Amino acid sequence: MAKNYYETLGVTKNAAEKEIRSAYRRLARKHHPDVNPGDSSAEAKFKEINEAYQVLSDADSRKKYDRFGENWRHADQMHGGGQGSGASPFTFFTNARMRRGGSPGFSAFTDVDGLGDFSNLFDGFADARWGPRRQPAAPRRLDVPVTITLEEAYAGSTRTVQHPGGKRLEVRIPAGVESGARIHVDPKRDGVDEFYLVVTVAPHAVFERAGDDVRFTARVPLLVAVLGGETQGPTLGGKSVAVRIPPGTQNGRVIRLRGKGMPKRGGDGHGDMLVTVMAVLPVELTEEQRELFERLRDAEHAAEQAGV
Repeated sequence: MAKNYYETLGVTKNAAEKEIRSAYRRLARKHHPDVNPGDSSAEAKFKEINEAYQVLSDADSRKKYDRFGENWRHADQMHGGGQGSGASPFTFFTNARMRRGGSPGFSAFTDVDGLGDFSNLFDGFADARWGPRRQPAAPRRLDVPVTITLEEAYAGSTRTVQHPGGKRLEVRIPAGVESGARIHVDPKRDGVDEFYLVVTVAPHAVFERAGDDVRFTARVPLLVAVLGGETQGPTLGGKSVAVRIPPGTQNGRVIRLRGKGMPKRGGDGHGDMLVTVMAVLPVELTEEQRELFERLRDAEHAAEQAGV
């Protein structure tokens, strides 16, 4: 069954870019493997969502998909130019002879406007048909778009992509790559022209990238924010990291974890992880907890009255 990327993301065909991005983030958050450990159906759904977003988030690939459907990757070949008007090279000579009252027979090639013998006529025809001889056109730069996850950008990855000429090639994507990066590929050994891989890093369900840094929000219990403590945070490398919460941490405070961000291009270390603390208020209190909060309220009120 043919895939419908719009249905996969749950949007209409005329959905705006912002709507597509919002739908992707919502679905990616719901079906992310980290949220559904061991669920193969969620993992398969996550891959479908990423594939759909890869196509619809890029204006050029979306335009081709809207026109050619599941064959959009072959759009350049399907829409390739033909041979122009298809007129025969001999039309020029025949018409030239007929305008002078002659017959359209072979004798039309013997002498037109005194140009001489038959072999010289082809030089004249070439000039009239195509104009002055031109220098060969410069090679056309080929771009191949690819969308990767933030985890792939963190660790580096290998992707099999389809060259505009139709051949499938395996390409290495370096760690630390950012959206908009152009990776030069010169596959001489594969017998195809060089091209550029244009990278888009898809939005992540948990992390937000800021250059070489990554941001995420840590939800901590109110008492941890007030009294201090420790919480565990995820990393793009897969292992959790301890985040120390100082006593009296205000809602929205940012804690910087050095070297826990994206790898820097060229292997020069890593960026940082920026953890935004969000205190979570208790929803249902026991009688004992309510009494404690009431005593705290009364103490603060008495302190205010005393001018402390």
